[in-house]
Amino acid sequence: MALPPMAALILAAALPAQAGATRGGNSACYVTGGNALEICRSADEAEGVYAVPPPCRFVHDVQILRLKDTGPPGPLQVIYRAEPPRQASRPGARRGEEACPADLRAADPAVGGAVRIGRQIETLATILPPTDPRFWSEGLEGAGPARAEPPRRRSRASRQARREARRAAREAGQGDTSQEKMTFRAQAPAPEDDPSGNAMMVAGRDWAGDPYYAILATATEPSGEGRRRVLVQARTYDFQGLDLRVEADPGTEWRPFGAPPAEERGRRRGRGRPAAMRPAPVLDETGKPIVGNCAAPGFEARGLTGSISVVDRVYHYFYTDVVPSDCDAPRAKRRMALYMRTSRDPLAERTWSPPVTLIESLPAETEMRVAKARGMDRWAVAYSCSRPVTVSGGPVADICLHYTADLSPGSITALTLYSDPVAAGHSTAYLGLRSGGDALGRFTRDGFGWMTDRYGNLDTPAIYPDKGGFLTWLDRRAPRIDGSDASSLYGRPVYWATWTVRPRAAAP
Repeated sequence: MALPPMAALILAAALPAQAGATRGGNSACYVTGGNALEICRSADEAEGVYAVPPPCRFVHDVQILRLKDTGPPGPLQVIYRAEPPRQASRPGARRGEEACPADLRAADPAVGGAVRIGRQIETLATILPPTDPRFWSEGLEGAGPARAEPPRRRSRASRQARREARRAAREAGQGDTSQEKMTFRAQAPAPEDDPSGNAMMVAGRDWAGDPYYAILATATEPSGEGRRRVLVQARTYDFQGLDLRVEADPGTEWRPFGAPPAEERGRRRGRGRPAAMRPAPVLDETGKPIVGNCAAPGFEARGLTGSISVVDRVYHYFYTDVVPSDCDAPRAKRRMALYMRTSRDPLAERTWSPPVTLIESLPAETEMRVAKARGMDRWAVAYSCSRPVTVSGGPVADICLHYTADLSPGSITALTLYSDPVAAGHSTAYLGLRSGGDALGRFTRDGFGWMTDRYGNLDTPAIYPDKGGFLTWLDRRAPRIDGSDASSLYGRPVYWATWTVRPRAAAP
């Protein structure tokens, strides 16, 4: 019997984390922060299940934001990427069958996920709260209506089409008797992913009286024969309504998401459809749209996924993207780079600086998050990696973490993130995450995020005051609540973990 979506999410609180093998000894530490700090991996480090979505929902790239006030809409707001809203149920469908179908797949690269936002109380900070979809990619050109792809069902029309195709083949003499028989062969499942990337939330210039929170989200748009990542902009002050910056004539304007678009001038009422509300790409200070370096087919578009951190009233946007010279390389060989842009006002137009390259030649598919460390004048840099030891099932995915020596951009460039060869993605700076995985001990650490204050800088739940941070990640190999493998995205659990960082003991 299928659980209601909300019941399945709440069930996460009752499920224990599925832990992987622990290391020998109580802990293992590695040096970071310009040799001044150490991060220690321990079998006692806090971990758990953050969300177990029902089969019709998915969750990734979670950011937990601590607001200034403890009362509503605070103390915490959660923003993440989720499944696109589905079309209305089919007439005559059985109740419950359509309420949460168990066989959805994210197999259309033109359909991006929705951005969901919800309030959380402090005592339940380690559990995903109830949320609502605030906006999705329906307005992007070429995206079409946002919906998940249900499995194809045999219909009278499809059977008739197959009969006509066989008849045409016989008349053309293109087949013998054996070929006329219908055969069914097992086919490899279609690729599946959420191409929309992540969403980043940060307070506006509240020191100057700005009441809004800025949301920068990545989406995709058609480009040549593929799709390209693009950065779009939204704002909210009450976490209920949300304004989207959209294209207007001339320029752009803020418009409530979901509001009916204005009809074109000169059009008679009742004739034709009004123009769709299309999000405007964020422009940098030179007037160029902030888009990914490469267009790519299918689900291969990458770029712009990252984080925003405010230091000294300057907004720092860190993100990874494909190195431009590798756009035509095979997907597994497209090196990534870490870029940084800065702004004095994330809600104004044309305020972001051109990109500055901080690190080049990162492994393909690298994702990174950068934020000011909790209680330190250093950057904390989290990134996707594999442990240095490969097991029979292949590389062991993990999340790696380094601290810089100070807050200068050059201190990020000075980090050594991976062991040689860099393309393999191995690192000794892994956190040793234990939760999740399948029966063979294989993991993924996709779509990871963390908890921040309202300025995008690291924070932790009140129950973990001595920890360095609080991470979440999606494991696409961990079992779904219904036990099926219908999708590698829908219904897959999200986990959380903390880490411990401390000053390095002085040498005797």
